[in-house]
Amino acid sequence: MRHEFDMADIEYITNVLAPHGLMLRGGFHPTPDDGVPGDPATLVLVGNAGPDMWNAFTAVQAGGCYGDSANPLDDWVHEVLSDAAAQLGATPLFPSGGPPHLPFQRWAQRAEAVAPSPLGVLIHPDYGLWHAYRGALAFDERLDLPPRDTRPRPCDTCADKPCLATCPVDAFGTDGYNVPICVGHISTPEGADCMDLGCRARRACPVGPDYIYEPTNAAFHMAAFRRAQSG
Repeated sequence: MRHEFDMADIEYITNVLAPHGLMLRGGFHPTPDDGVPGDPATLVLVGNAGPDMWNAFTAVQAGGCYGDSANPLDDWVHEVLSDAAAQLGATPLFPSGGPPHLPFQRWAQRAEAVAPSPLGVLIHPDYGLWHAYRGALAFDERLDLPPRDTRPRPCDTCADKPCLATCPVDAFGTDGYNVPICVGHISTPEGADCMDLGCRARRACPVGPDYIYEPTNAAFHMAAFRRAQSG
């Protein structure tokens, strides 16, 4: 059964996602140029910031679920968001599963006040570099959306840019992100700090310190990153 939408649409969707630690990350009404499959009337992005999603996932994982999965977090998010979409009468879309990959980075910049940081990661005025987009919900209905957040990119007023001066192997620079140098570093004992606590350059950003991943969360994502790059 499809949900009958009303003026409480956004609150309703928020309440469906909240038990899983997921949150709405803005939305927009797509045009053909946005490359959203199926020509929906509304696209809302779903993601996370802070510890809620990690806590929800680890609670499920502690019960023995996804123990045999090569990508347990992706599998969990896929199941949770697919169930939410079925409840809401939406079509779920995911950043993984390609190629081809859906343009989530471009969609995110349409949906809320994020922009590329000097590290390449999208930076948010509140969450800094410690947030992610886990999927999107495409609706045939044209939902009423709140005005887009138009705050400027924090990097534009950050004179020191410590993110570019902190990496011990200078993996970030004017030429972009040198992935092989980064992966080589975190594959050695000297890279244990980044592996255990998260990328040192990313942690140097002064925006959103309250949202920095806790060590178990950081280590999980760093291990997944290293596997993906070394595979």
